[in-house]
Amino acid sequence: MSDIEKNGDRFTVDAHVLSETFDLSLEETKGKMRGGHIVSLCESGEGEDAGLWRLTFRYQGRALRLTVDADGNTLSRSTFPVGGPERDPDR
Repeated sequence: MSDIEKNGDRFTVDAHVLSETFDLSLEETKGKMRGGHIVSLCESGEGEDAGLWRLTFRYQGRALRLTVDADGNTLSRSTFPVGGPERDPDR
């Protein structure tokens, strides 16, 4: 599997990408996703950004944002601090 796969209007991001970004083991990452501690948002581009998607993952005050094309190819990647309710009480 490549890092990102697109199936219709849904994307699957390899858990290794998230575990590296958020400094978690693969098992921790999967558990945090299942438990709703890592939250995600998928936005489709409009106008001149049509055919692009922005995938954002948030965990413990940090975000990973991936901009991908219709084939799931990563066009840009950024991490940045964020605030929000997704703070994990287990960490």
